[in-house]
Amino acid sequence: MKTSGHFILLIFLTLAACKSPVPPSSQSQTSKTEGSMNHLAGQSSPYLLQHAYNPVDWYPWGPEALQKAKEENKMLIISVGYAACHWCHVMEHESFEDTTVSQIMNEYFVAIKVDREERPDIDDVYMTACQLATEKGCGWPLNAFALPDGRPVWAGTYFPKKKWIEILQYFRGEYAKAPDKMAEYAEQLTKGIQSQGLIPSGDEQQAFSREELDKINKNFLQRIDFQEGGRKGAPKFPMPNNYQFLLAYHHFSGNKKALEAVTTTLDKMAWGGIYDHLGGGFARYSTDAVWKAPHFEKMLYDNGQLVSLYADAYRLTQKPLYKSVVEQSLSFVERELSDENGGFYSSLDADSEGEEGKFYVWTKEEVAAHIDDPNELALYCAYYEIKDGGNWEHDKNILHRKRSLAQLTKKYKLSEEAILQTVQSINDRLLEARTKRIRPGLDDKILTSWNALMLKGYVDAYKALGNKAYLDRALKNAHFLKQNALQKGGRLNRNYKDGQSVINAFLDDYALLADALTSLYEVTFDEEWLFLADRLVQYVLEHFKDGESAFFFYTSKLDPPLVARKMETSDNVISGSNSTMARVLFKLGTLLYQPDYVESAERMLKQMQPSQRIAPQPNFYANWC
Repeated sequence: MKTSGHFILLIFLTLAACKSPVPPSSQSQTSKTEGSMNHLAGQSSPYLLQHAYNPVDWYPWGPEALQKAKEENKMLIISVGYAACHWCHVMEHESFEDTTVSQIMNEYFVAIKVDREERPDIDDVYMTACQLATEKGCGWPLNAFALPDGRPVWAGTYFPKKKWIEILQYFRGEYAKAPDKMAEYAEQLTKGIQSQGLIPSGDEQQAFSREELDKINKNFLQRIDFQEGGRKGAPKFPMPNNYQFLLAYHHFSGNKKALEAVTTTLDKMAWGGIYDHLGGGFARYSTDAVWKAPHFEKMLYDNGQLVSLYADAYRLTQKPLYKSVVEQSLSFVERELSDENGGFYSSLDADSEGEEGKFYVWTKEEVAAHIDDPNELALYCAYYEIKDGGNWEHDKNILHRKRSLAQLTKKYKLSEEAILQTVQSINDRLLEARTKRIRPGLDDKILTSWNALMLKGYVDAYKALGNKAYLDRALKNAHFLKQNALQKGGRLNRNYKDGQSVINAFLDDYALLADALTSLYEVTFDEEWLFLADRLVQYVLEHFKDGESAFFFYTSKLDPPLVARKMETSDNVISGSNSTMARVLFKLGTLLYQPDYVESAERMLKQMQPSQRIAPQPNFYANWC
């Protein structure tokens, strides 16, 4: 959305100097005194509780904060983040723990903290506002300025303390002297948000063609880095649904290049620093173009999908590397992300002791302390590219691979089996030593949609490896969700922590859980899971359906309205809720002989075809594809 005028120009001039994150200052004056909790006291979200002792008088999203803003005629600051977010911690330390900053925020604004993982609907509205207002990509922490009724005026991401104070003073002044101009811009921005995600009217008579699919695949492959895997350039995100599409396309077409794109990516990811070679599991993304230096946070949703992807790739290729990744990743989930009652926790922080990645990296001296044989030390350092002065920051090493086993066998005159045994023995020692380090923070809330992805990961691992323990774990999680997320009438709650489950679920919770339960039925033939999936679909049809298209809103009709009720039509790191619903409707319609489900799925896909055809990047429609 294009905007103009002195108001917007001044904003851009004010913010032009802040384009990239900078290290946290050690000069910030802070206050975090026990007994001085703000309005986040009593929240279940670990992210909100991280801010409960800030001198900023944070409120959770809800009627109390919105009513206060209206009564006192103050702008809202809506600050969105999540517990594992590194730059969220930086901004908290620099600004939100600072008494000078908090005094300005408390006096002139009503400040609201939002956990984007608990409330993705709120995050989506203000993230869209950020993208429209700045005309570029945005991230977290997300900081939006809004009128008392919630309509956004402007939004940005991380700001150092000095710049943040300037922004606060700017909006304080503008709202006092030019409220009509602020309202005018809020109206423009709100209309822009409401127009996002509108569904084009496709030709429902048009059949799907092989030629169209071939063209989509060609478009995908043009963006693949066949040397290092993933998409060309940096940063690199795993994007599992992209490679699930390419696997399926290879299956139906026999296209070898599509399979090469998948195997190159999976090989290089499993060799890279994005993978935890000691403990298993993947970090969120790689900051470079070779998968070496990760952003160290570990998310449940990534690992659930990647277990499924590696399991499916193993079924096709029988590569031992893929089997190892599946087994080690599930060991990580069991060890570090599992609740004793059957649920899965959300994430591990990128930071420990205030330093990103400190838990995972090693100096050569730290490694050598656990290896007595100098020949074994030389082999291990060659295997994981460990250098005397480090291969990363501060003389530290990120464990990653560049050399194949064949290259190492030739150099060290050892068999592949001997090399792998030596490396595994040392890995076990280093993993044990790592347990004595200060651990990254754990976000132990349990989210229905992310649990569904991990549930499906266990089912897919069982399909690929035949390990009954994986099926048993999937069943334990399914029973947990049935007991704790499922409510009367087929309604779901999104979150669970310490016995509390209070947030009404969103479309992705229903779609991903129905998909996972259908997969569970396919390996157990227990109709309980099939009928529960159908019960969830029926609830969605009643409470989420758009009356004018084949699609579904992201929020239930029971939810209090935001400034826009949006539809999620594209796919991202997680497949979109509408594309997942389409797949669920197609599969359930087939299994239950429900032709209306199948017809709904086909209508959805046909309505999406115009968007897919004109999209310059088909990866944002991978699940549809």
